[in-house]
Amino acid sequence: MTQPVVVAGVGMIPFKKPGASASYIDMGADATRQALADAGIGYELIQQAYVGYVYGDSTSGQSALYDVGLSGIPVVNVNNNCSTGSSALFLARQAVESGMVDCALALGFEQMQPGALGSVWNDRPAAMGKSIAVTEALAGDVAGMPVALQMFGGAGREHMQKYGTKMETFAAIRAKASRHAANNPLALFRKVVSVDDVMNDVQVWPGVMTRLMACPPTCGAAAAVVVSERFAKKHGLRTDVVILAQSMTTDFPSSFEPQSMIKMVGADMTRAAAQQVYEKAGVAPEDIKVAELHDCFAHNELLTYEALGFCPEGGAEQFILDGDNTYGGQVVTNPSGGLLSKGHPLGATGLAQCYELTHQLRGTADQRQVANANLALAHNLGLGGACVVTLYGRA
Repeated sequence: MTQPVVVAGVGMIPFKKPGASASYIDMGADATRQALADAGIGYELIQQAYVGYVYGDSTSGQSALYDVGLSGIPVVNVNNNCSTGSSALFLARQAVESGMVDCALALGFEQMQPGALGSVWNDRPAAMGKSIAVTEALAGDVAGMPVALQMFGGAGREHMQKYGTKMETFAAIRAKASRHAANNPLALFRKVVSVDDVMNDVQVWPGVMTRLMACPPTCGAAAAVVVSERFAKKHGLRTDVVILAQSMTTDFPSSFEPQSMIKMVGADMTRAAAQQVYEKAGVAPEDIKVAELHDCFAHNELLTYEALGFCPEGGAEQFILDGDNTYGGQVVTNPSGGLLSKGHPLGATGLAQCYELTHQLRGTADQRQVANANLALAHNLGLGGACVVTLYGRA
């Protein structure tokens, strides 16, 4: 037996550049307090907490929550690369849906350092060894650049070679993100840029990517309180946003063989997770009106359109040119500005998506509001790998 899962409260702090943020303890506690206040409950009612972060010592989750309260509840620390925030939500949702608890907290934060992502533990085999092997085989001609750029840029280049996709199309995604972020007071970058601005920026991979097509390292935190329907009714909480379906997938054999950069960066994980969600909820991709996608690079947003079924394989460029990825089109993607403009604090990203989509479904997204939004999809990807797709609905 399962029970409906209600998103009773959400919280998020403005994302900031490394060195300009508060500590992870302060950020995590702040986002938690916001989510509790939004739900209208005290911390003493939280029965379990799942806390996500990538760069931090063990039990950092406890450190952040101890600033909120010392209630003795189970606190589980979660690390699933860039899908960490949604992985924490996945566990909190499971706990409530199964009836183990009636009220759970999912918190994600990241206090990042400047510069490209890198491994901390270099005295042991790399956790992403299989992905690195594919990258060395297919994108070894640009060895020496940051590995994430090499991976996602390589996937974008493969799409360009296979379907004739133009570099300007990736620039159009970045320009769209900036227009959306201009209406988001929590976004790090709110300056509107044009396709020409993006194309004329520093080329980090000539002919494939400019600097503006990559998301920045960012610090921040976000949180969500999820509860059972009976708990919400007992305590007089709102029940208007529910998690209709959620799926987490990890890599398949096809992620690595035959070698393809597009599949290595998660296309098959995304496709499988999305299909599981659509089937469980009884909906189709064309029913989705608003989505927050994992646009760590503009190239990945384009690939994700196809993997989620918003357009056919090879059809993403036309989808973008037709304006089907923004207001007035088929599905408004990343109304928050996405990772490209809002920032990407790894542990917080999936819960920041939850924050945005909860407000979209409540109708409280102000100038970002998508008209008639009753279904909202989140896609959060971590290489190594894990992909979480979450479908929210308006009750």
